[in-house]
Amino acid sequence: MLKTFANAWKIEDLRKKMIFTLLMVVVFRFGNILPLPFVNKEIVKQIYNGTAGSILGLVNQITGGGLSSLSVFALGVGPYITSSIVVQLLTFAIPSLEELSKQGEAGRKKIQKITKYVALVLAILQAYGIVVGIFNLAIANGEGFLPKLVVIVSLVAGSQFIVWIGELITEHGIGNGVSMIIFLGIISSIPDVVIGWFQGITQGVVGYEWWKFVILLLITIISVIFVVLLTEGERRVPVQYAKRVVGRKMYGGSSTHIPIKVNMSGVMPVIFASAVLALPQTLALIFGGGFRTFVEKWFIPTGTLGTIVFIIIQFAMVILFAYFYNSIQFSPYEYSKNLQQNGGFIPGIRPGKPTTDYLGNVVGRITLIGAIGLGIIAAAPRLISHFMNAHLALGGTSIIIVVGVIIETQKQLEAMMQMRHYKGFLNK
Repeated sequence: MLKTFANAWKIEDLRKKMIFTLLMVVVFRFGNILPLPFVNKEIVKQIYNGTAGSILGLVNQITGGGLSSLSVFALGVGPYITSSIVVQLLTFAIPSLEELSKQGEAGRKKIQKITKYVALVLAILQAYGIVVGIFNLAIANGEGFLPKLVVIVSLVAGSQFIVWIGELITEHGIGNGVSMIIFLGIISSIPDVVIGWFQGITQGVVGYEWWKFVILLLITIISVIFVVLLTEGERRVPVQYAKRVVGRKMYGGSSTHIPIKVNMSGVMPVIFASAVLALPQTLALIFGGGFRTFVEKWFIPTGTLGTIVFIIIQFAMVILFAYFYNSIQFSPYEYSKNLQQNGGFIPGIRPGKPTTDYLGNVVGRITLIGAIGLGIIAAAPRLISHFMNAHLALGGTSIIIVVGVIIETQKQLEAMMQMRHYKGFLNK
């Protein structure tokens, strides 16, 4: 991987893309420490420390700590990601959106525009909930709506600005811009965690023993290796194309395969499950009162039994969402239809419905393996942190995102370098 980046740095046009990406990273990190007006940071910190276990922890990690300090980029790309998921799901439910998705580049641009409008609405709602519901007392001591309005507008503008930065990285830099921003937000929290561990070990703080740090480090390394294998693993279904003669030429007769990823849905099932499980706690933070008391009694895992039950529910929801997301991404009927129209077939399987059933069975078994792997990665950190009274620097969701972005960026660099070699050969 390091060799790929080193070789890419030697190529002038790729070096410019990498420098541009680094400059955008600097802008992103600067926005994360840029304070908002009328905000009392000490009160923000106290309120945030009291929200342990809610979805705010995941959002804060993705935004690189912007939410815990209520900076300009506190919302991050969260509204845009949610909007992308919602629009993608609606594409299969609304005929007009489905028609747009089949219109190629023009349709993709229209769907992208719709996604941005939905993201704007979600950003406004999320900013209002954070300012008025959660951090109300931290903004001008909870008095006056004008200071809150200024903070809401600033948060929405910051969220839209980050999405624009992501688009610039995608167009002029290296990798997918939005994924890169999430990746940077996650890894930016690692130094603080490591420094906190070393300070706790040197000062003899209870819960910060050196052997716990070594065990957590080994677990993190094993998790990274497991996620790499899960991300790269695939089942290749062989496909044969029949020979046909057109005029004096013979076409077809080639062999290929359909690559079916073990982890086809990526991190989405884990994010969906985490969001659904943390939703009651987050709503309790907004509404408070008797509803918060009810949620704290029934929805926040306490003790060993409560933690185990919570993990079992989370594991089951990850598997459920994995099957749901894969059913949207991979259609055995469409693959079977395309194969039949192009004269292709799976050896030993008749075209038509038998091929559809066969692909459906293969995807079902592969999805189960990938979903179980995702469930283990998602549930292990909470279980380990409970029994060891410690926490991992990278949670399961974070590890999947970080590994996925690194692999994706490396493959894109390799493709760019390979394309450059082809161009050079043709120019000769």
